[in-house]
Amino acid sequence: MELQLVSEGRRAGYAARRLAEFAERCRRGGLAVTPQRLAIIRALLSSAEHPRADVIYEMVRREHPHISLATVHRTLDTLCEIGEARKVTMLHDSARYDGNVTPHHHVICVKCRRIRDVEIPDVSALLDACKEIGDFKVLGSSLEIHALCPACAGRGRTRRATQRRGSTRGSAEESRSRTGEEA
Repeated sequence: MELQLVSEGRRAGYAARRLAEFAERCRRGGLAVTPQRLAIIRALLSSAEHPRADVIYEMVRREHPHISLATVHRTLDTLCEIGEARKVTMLHDSARYDGNVTPHHHVICVKCRRIRDVEIPDVSALLDACKEIGDFKVLGSSLEIHALCPACAGRGRTRRATQRRGSTRGSAEESRSRTGEEA
């Protein structure tokens, strides 16, 4: 089984299609299409980072300087309620938002909290076939894989190497001081 991150090209194509159809889906659902809603969904779909509301607010404020953070929060909640976005909320962390509403999974860096979409067809098929778990009726699922992103994994190797060199040096200095030698 191969795990594969969703490519930037595929994500951008999906975002373009969703944005092109957004206004029509809102109208069919009886939701007014406002410039602020369009700006918020555009900001959400343009980000691969699963942004928090405050990040979306900063993006939208460039185009709509009078928008409030409360409006962004309310709009994101509305978009989630009507199926145009979804919350990706990690335990003990603030809500992050995802404009990709198709079934998919996430890989999350445990250090910097970066989130990327990942496709795992075999797991998706298994989860889709599961309609009940005990007396729970399954409504949907998304797998979270906790990992280290390349940047954090690289920092960890550098830090460990520095610590090893430092601890080796420290041991030699401690040894010399116990025997009365000078460095």
